[in-house]
Amino acid sequence: MKAYFLRRLLLIPLTLLGITALVFAINRMAPGGPVERALAGLLGGEGGKRTRAQGQTSLSPSQVLEVEEKKNRDRSSMRAYGEWLGVVPRDKEKIGKEFPKDSNSVEIEVPGTTFVAKIVRNGDEAAIQSPEAAGADGAPKSSAEMDRETTELARWRVRLRSPEEQKQSWDKWMGGVSLSKLPEYRAILYRPGFDGLLQGSLGSSEKYQEPVGLMILDRLPVSLYFALMDVLIIYSVCLPLGILKAIKHRTWVDNASSVAIFAGYAVPGYALGALLVVIVGARLGWLPIRGFTGDDFATLSPADQVKDLAAHTAMPLACYLIGSFAFMTMLMKNNLMDNLSADYVRTATAKGVSYPRAVFHHAFRNSIIPIATTFGENLALVVAGSVLVERVFDIDGFGMLQFTAVIDRDEPVMLGVLFFAAALTAIGKIFSDLLVAFFDPRVSYK
Repeated sequence: MKAYFLRRLLLIPLTLLGITALVFAINRMAPGGPVERALAGLLGGEGGKRTRAQGQTSLSPSQVLEVEEKKNRDRSSMRAYGEWLGVVPRDKEKIGKEFPKDSNSVEIEVPGTTFVAKIVRNGDEAAIQSPEAAGADGAPKSSAEMDRETTELARWRVRLRSPEEQKQSWDKWMGGVSLSKLPEYRAILYRPGFDGLLQGSLGSSEKYQEPVGLMILDRLPVSLYFALMDVLIIYSVCLPLGILKAIKHRTWVDNASSVAIFAGYAVPGYALGALLVVIVGARLGWLPIRGFTGDDFATLSPADQVKDLAAHTAMPLACYLIGSFAFMTMLMKNNLMDNLSADYVRTATAKGVSYPRAVFHHAFRNSIIPIATTFGENLALVVAGSVLVERVFDIDGFGMLQFTAVIDRDEPVMLGVLFFAAALTAIGKIFSDLLVAFFDPRVSYK
């Protein structure tokens, strides 16, 4: 069994690699990405589209390349994925500038400093020139200032983009608009560094410029709360209800509970949420209609914080749970009924074992095995969320984070949340197998 679970654990990195690579490739190939959106904004929306359709544009190659570099689309997809993984260095900072006509040098201000880097081109190669001893005003620089500038410039690298490469980028993003002439060489001043998944970083959001890891951690308490409450309520209600339905099969208790749970299963969570917001929240005013907590949550006492949290999450929890009761309840009922009709239970009762003991001591343990297979998968509830429910109640959870990342084509956020969700799902499935082996001694995984 140890060898089986060890193999399963070793397969997790390969699984995550395949999932993230597939989503990364699809995102890069799909039209309507961040570069297209930024260029459409510069062109003025529909007016810009008509202008491009006529083969004209007011944009220069330099503007298009600046957008491409800002959105980190100036490298190949393979290279970009390697940077996200952290196996190749990425450009932590970069700035580009075109060489003046008939000149082999260009000056670029180093981001975050007062220094200016002079880039000298020699054919298709370029280098950063050593700092000059005199400043722009002709006054000599001190040795300390020279040392600081030399140290700072040593952290930076430069690469060239030839006119032909720039034309390829132009044709890629501005299809239908031809260049009247090739641009000059372009120098890219960049500061390289390893900053990927292997270094514990999920990158930064292209839209909000915040670390993806911090964005996930900010929403983790919301997701953990709903996930734990979902699991606690579902198992504490559905298991006893399923046992009761199996014992009282075809009685009014069984029929009434079936009508109730299947009616709830038929109602979408977001529809129930809208109804609760209008009636319970707006008209009756019993519960708050938006947010995870109140605006004054931090100033409340612990007891009042619990009340505030319960009041704000009562309606969202009802929407999350309404469709989950039917599956778990009926799974428990059907499994228990199958085991109650098995030969070993009939034999036990024939030998004088009481019916309650036959149910809970003999049949229940075997009936819980299929339930155990679903427990580990509930780890994925931490990042599942519900976009529509969170939208209705204005809760900034994982559902909204994933939704906005897809809508905005925010690649680092998409990949970060996907990696987190896929890792939890894979671990959850292994945990489910462990629970099955624990409850069922016949399972050995050899």
